[in-house]
Formats: sequence, structure tokens, C-alpha cells
Amino acid sequence: MTPLDGFTVIDLSTGIAGAYCTKMLADGGAEVLKVEPPQGDPLRYWSASGADTAGEGALFSFLSGGKRSVVTDPESGTALVDRLLSGADAVIWSRGSALAEHPAFAPHQITRDHPHLIVTAITPFGLDGPWSDRPATEFTLQAWSGGIFGIGRGSQDRPPAFVGGQIGEYLAGAYASALTLASWFARRDRGDLLDLSMLETQIMGLTYYPVTYFEMLGKPWRDTRRLTVPGIASAKDGLVDVGCGTAQQWFDLCAMTGHPEWIDEDSPLSITEQANEKAEEIYAWFKEQTVEEIRDLATAFRIPNAPVGNGANVTELDHFQARQVFVTNPRGGFIQPDRPYRMPQLSWGPPQPAPRLGEHTEHYRSTPPPARVAGGGEQHDAGPFSGLRVLDLTTFWAGPSCTHLLAMLGADVIHIESTGKPDGTRLIAGIPASEPQWWERSPIFSALNTNKRGLTTDLRREAGREILRKLVATADVIVENFTPRVLEQIGLDFDTVRRLRSDAILLRMPGFGLDGPWRDNPAFAYAIEAAAGVSWLTGFPDRNPYEPYSVGDPNAGVHALNALLLALEHRRRTGEGILVEAAMVDAALNVAAEQVIEYSAYGALLQRDGNRGPTAAPQNLYRTSDIDEFGRLDSWVAVAISTDEEWIALCEALGRPAWAADPSLATAAGRREHHDLIDSRLGAWCAERSGDEIVELLWPAGIPVAKAVQPHRQAESPQLAHRGFFEDVAHPVNPTVRHSTLPVRSTHGPSRCHRRPAPLLGEHNHELLRELGFTEAEVAALEADGVIGNALG
Repeated sequence: MTPLDGFTVIDLSTGIAGAYCTKMLADGGAEVLKVEPPQGDPLRYWSASGADTAGEGALFSFLSGGKRSVVTDPESGTALVDRLLSGADAVIWSRGSALAEHPAFAPHQITRDHPHLIVTAITPFGLDGPWSDRPATEFTLQAWSGGIFGIGRGSQDRPPAFVGGQIGEYLAGAYASALTLASWFARRDRGDLLDLSMLETQIMGLTYYPVTYFEMLGKPWRDTRRLTVPGIASAKDGLVDVGCGTAQQWFDLCAMTGHPEWIDEDSPLSITEQANEKAEEIYAWFKEQTVEEIRDLATAFRIPNAPVGNGANVTELDHFQARQVFVTNPRGGFIQPDRPYRMPQLSWGPPQPAPRLGEHTEHYRSTPPPARVAGGGEQHDAGPFSGLRVLDLTTFWAGPSCTHLLAMLGADVIHIESTGKPDGTRLIAGIPASEPQWWERSPIFSALNTNKRGLTTDLRREAGREILRKLVATADVIVENFTPRVLEQIGLDFDTVRRLRSDAILLRMPGFGLDGPWRDNPAFAYAIEAAAGVSWLTGFPDRNPYEPYSVGDPNAGVHALNALLLALEHRRRTGEGILVEAAMVDAALNVAAEQVIEYSAYGALLQRDGNRGPTAAPQNLYRTSDIDEFGRLDSWVAVAISTDEEWIALCEALGRPAWAADPSLATAAGRREHHDLIDSRLGAWCAERSGDEIVELLWPAGIPVAKAVQPHRQAESPQLAHRGFFEDVAHPVNPTVRHSTLPVRSTHGPSRCHRRPAPLLGEHNHELLRELGFTEAEVAALEADGVIGNALG
């Protein structure tokens, strides 16, 4: 029996976000009924390369495996939909079809008519607020989120570059699935309206807490676009990704390339600035080596590295072949990634085919699911995970982003560090070690760890490991994201966990997985993005790809949460604990799946194309007349025309210039063919106007447009202010600054996400050890012996 067996979901969505959400639910065993109008979901006919799909698009087949299709007319078939909703547990909704936008099936109306249902609404900005009805595309949302600027992605001689591959759609889908399951975990038949904003999921997935960073330290993460060096570089025989996420990795790169004299531990420059100074010599060295030689050396030095995957080569990489991460689609015969998690105790079976349009209509017309009844019980604001204890052995971004979602939703999360090896995000604020309590002043650590309790223990020593074992015996869930060898070294494998607590869930989040030739390689976001193919579609066609440098970690975190929720459901039904493997790279392969699918189904290798993309034409960034806050002519607007109607509206807004009247521009194919001409003309028009002027003219006319926002200016958005996406968080060492919250508003709350600040190092040592039964004298002895502490050693 699968974890979600008996959980029924009605899919009233169109597009990738809703489809990916319901794919994840179907993969967990849910019965997903895709309710479509007679013409079907437009995704059935979609191909990013423009291939002829004949109504059986490969991406649709991937996203809809195991679902059922019910067709009904939006006007005459509402009674059938109503019966299906009466017998379901959840509904996933988005705009885009006459069926979903029928007044009877608006999200608020569904919750009134069917109070037992969890209604998850996926919209660009949320269901209310000043921007709620404004048009948007995944591309313009990246601009509004600050994700186009990212963490200094790109170089100053080119425009900023968006992250390719419709990545924001997948992020929204993964969050929608996790938050739907979180609501189900807590409330069962008590119903909920989950109002999810794609803008907010992009902020969480494409930027690195820039508002908190800016307000706490008084400066942005980066004030200019600068290539990561070496990043994705040209070797003698291809592309390879090598990156330095820490000072030690930069020192090791200096040694690896034969330049130990470059190592300067007292340099006032960041490691990124030092690497850029030496870029020419570093790139010259790379060009003299093969990809395999570079990767062997980097692995020996424990520097994160990866080959650069794309739709054509990623299935042939030795690690993925050894782990058998790709499977064959049962209907189309093409290659697709398997589930983004593994649970060895469960047998999932092979992938199931996507349904033909209307294949199951008659079955559900004659035998709809039995009606559910809304449950009672007191509503509370504690969050769906109230009462769940989580032992958090994670560090940096991927793991803490998963456990932070649990903490914001009510779990008691105990974050484990040591005074000798604290969470790595404590060390990246650039605060001089001469400053008092400098390790408490990281905005990234603060942003990722609110609501958690903090304990330090030295896991290299038996006394520290004994504390850990006692904690494991009290925990429902243990989460870790070390390389696999670390957990083995401290003696905490799954058998040990089960002996300490039989129903505990061990969630492991290794970068490249628990097996395979890359299992012990260090895995920062950029290496994950490169290996999976996410990087391949980011940047300009005449240059090496850019590392998104942001997606790999939070994407892994939200996918791990989905896997954990399945494990918790399995435990609820069986009483058994379970081992969960949620490798970062498996999550990345799933959100980059379209590349493999397009190549294996149609022989089409998708390519990066700057800020152009397959969903709109024209689509690009256009420079405005504004001087940015750094004194540069570097301000941009994003425009994306997805329909002929939007093109007509754009022509009207521009004053119907003669060039736009060319009949060849009246169709999407013609606009794509003449994209250079449109860019030239539209770019000249934008260059004479401010960004605000352009947005105020185009947006009310129904044209998807956005200012490309600097990430640290996110909080200035009136839409985010309306939804309360940022909350002020006070801290005993740092000033009170704004922290981002959750990308959803729920009927049941929580009304506030951040109930207390991130813990000081070892702040809760005494409290937690006393809970475990240690006496004050024993705690004092552990402190005196250096097993625990509250200052870096």
C-alpha cells in the first residue's frame, strides 16, 4: 500500500505548476482525477522545441503518469465536477481554463460548497492584493522576484539572465504539493484554503534571503554581476563546473592549479573577488586539462565539481547510470527521471501511463467517489506540525531550508552544531573575527533557522555522540545533509536509529545520493545545477552557461519535505519508521526533466537563448532610462508576449508604430522569426522611459511586464506587503530586520511564521539536556570538558 493510498485529488489546474504538484501526489499513491474541458489541457499539445505532439505531448505524459482524465463541458457538466469534489480530499486549482474559471469552481466558492476539501490555489501573485489580477508569466515573475539578478549571476557587459527551463513553475508545483500534504497531515477532513503565490515561491527558490542580508548588514549580497570563477569553464574536451563556496575551497583551488602563492588568508577581498582577479590564468589552466583530469583533481582536493549535463548527455553520465535514476515512460517510450526520493522499505512499482483525454469519464460519471463530510474539532494556530519533534543535523542551505519549513509550520526543531564545526552559514557574513560574537551575525543563518532550538555537541567524542543518541530516542524525525561517510563515521545508520526509536524517520539529503561513483563528492548548489542540466539553459548561446547558483539547495529542501510527508503518512498507517533518501541531484533532475524528455522523445536538444524562451515571443529584458542605486545605467524591464491578443495590446500601448503593423508579426511564429527586429524597436522605446512609466503603461493593458527588481528590494513590493510575506524578527545580538515567511496563506494559519529568532550557538544546551535527564552538575561537566559550549572553539 502506497503512503497516499485512498487520498483523492481533483486537478483543476493547467500548466506545469499544477501538473507537477499533482504528479508528486500521484507518485505518492494519491488518486488524481484530472478534470478537463473537451479540448483538453493545453499542456497535452506542448513541446518546448515545437515538435508535433499530436495531442500526446511527452512532457504531459511525464507530468500526468498514473492520473485519470475526466472530460466535462464547463457549462453543462458542472454537476459532475461537483460530485467529484464531494468525494475528494483535495483540489489543485489554477487559472487558465474555462472549467477552472467557472464561477462555481472559484477557490473561495469551492471552500464554501465543500468545506471538507483542501483547496490549493496556485496563482502568480495570490488570490488577493493589488497585483492579484495582473498578468504574469514565469519570466516576468523572475524579474519581480529579483531572481533574474540572482546572486550576482552573469557579467556586467551583458544584461542579467533568467534561469531557463520554466524553473519557477516546478518550484511552485513542489511547494503546492508539500503544503497540501502538510495540511492533510494535520487536519484530514477539516478543509483548508491554501493561497499559494508563485512570486513568493520564486523568491524562496531563486534568491538567498536578500532582504534580511541587506537590512542586517547594510549592503546587498552583491552590487554587480560577476562571473563565478572558475564556475562552468572550458576544458580541453568539453565543459566542467568547479566552484569555491568556502575560503578553504578557494585555497585548495589555488593549490590544485599550481598557485599556492595566491593564498592570502588576510586578503580584504572576498574569495569571489580574488578568483575574478586570477580568472585569466585559471581559465588558461583549465583549457590544458581534460574534463576527467580536472574532476579527478578537484575531487581529490574536495572541491565541488560536476560535468555539465544537458538533454543529450545527462543520461549517459556514469553516476546516473550506476544509480539508475532514469526510467522509460510507459506510453511514449522516452526517457524521464524517476521519483526524486527513495524509500527502500517501500515498493513503488514501474511508472504508470498518462491518461488519454477523457479516458475515465464514463467510470466516474457512473461511480463517483463516495461523498466526504467535513470534520469538526477546534481550529488552532499552532501549525500542522505541532507536536512533531525533529532533530536537525543539517548545515548550509538545502537541509536547513527543509527543516525551517517544518519549524515555521509548528514542529519542535532542534538544530545540532558544535563549537568546532558550526553550521556553515554562520561563517559567510563577512564579519571580522575580531568582532564580539561574530558568529551570531549571519543574516543567512538567521533567515534559515527561526523557531528552532539550538544545541552544540562534539560528535567526534563519545560523550557528544551519547547526547545525540539520547536525542534520537526522543525524535520523530532525524534530518541530515552530510556526505554519506559522515553519518557512518559517527555511527548513526538507520539500524542504529531504529534500535533507539523504532518509529523514527531518518531523512538523508546527500548531494549525489547514498551510492554511485560520486556519492562522497561535496555538493554545493552550483555543482548540482550543472550536473542535472539546470545550468545548461541559463545564459547566452555564445558563452558558457551561467550557474543559477540558487536553485539547487531550496529545490532540494522542498522536495525532501514532500518525501518526508510521505514517510510520515506511511508511519501513521503502519506505525513503522522508515529511511528516506532525498538526494539533491535527484530533485534537480526532476525540475530539469523537460530537457531529457525533449531529446529522447523528439531528438531536440534544448539550448539557452539569453532571456528568450519557448513560451513567449517577444520575451526579453529591455534597458530603461533609469540610473540604478549604484549609479549605473543598468535598470531593466521584462516583457513577455504569450498570445496574439497580448501582441495587439502591446501595439496599441506603443501607439501602433508602423514597424509593428507588419503582418508577419501577427502570429507567434512570425514574431519569433523576427525577434531581433522587435527587440531593437522595443528596446529603443524602453530606453527613453523609466521602468515605472513602462509598467504603468503596459500592465493595465493586459501585457505581462515587470521591473527587474534588485533582490534586496523585494520588500518594497506592495503585493508582498499586502500578503505580509515579510515579518520583523527581533534578535538578542542583531537588529530587528525583516525575514521572508511561507509562500502560502492558509485558512488556519499560522498567523505568524517567526515565533522566535534563530538560536544563538548552544543557546538551548541546558534546557535540552535537562529535558533528556541530565543534572545541572552533569551539564556543567560537559561544558567544562568542551563537549558542549556557546562560543566558537
